[in-house]
Amino acid sequence: MEDSNLWWILTGITIAAELLTGGIYLLMIALGMAAGAVAAHLGLDMPIQISTAAIVGVLSVMLCRRIRGRRMPELPAAANPDLNLDIGETVHVPEWNSDGTARIPYRGSQWTVVLRPGSMPAAGLHRVIEVQGNRLIVDKA
Repeated sequence: MEDSNLWWILTGITIAAELLTGGIYLLMIALGMAAGAVAAHLGLDMPIQISTAAIVGVLSVMLCRRIRGRRMPELPAAANPDLNLDIGETVHVPEWNSDGTARIPYRGSQWTVVLRPGSMPAAGLHRVIEVQGNRLIVDKA
């Protein structure tokens, strides 16, 4: 069996393992193995093929970690506007109770509204910043 065939088989096995586990880093290792296969197609010796596979695999993993590290941290689901379409909507609060809550009609039902900690209760428009169960956490709009 040619060296390149061995590298391509290892690449396929690694990709299959990635599909079973869902780990992005196995794809980076598979990329390194594909580089080893290309080195074998170029007729390079086995130590150079292994070195090429290792260098490309490690650099790919490092690049992937660097890109993932630069991403902004994800918000919790209760405050993520991509997951919860109520985030950013405005609601009218006519009056606040003494405990800092209010009951308002919103989307066809009664919701409990709570101010963001540190905010002063005032009647008027408020923007939803988070949804916790059936409670809307709001801030003055």
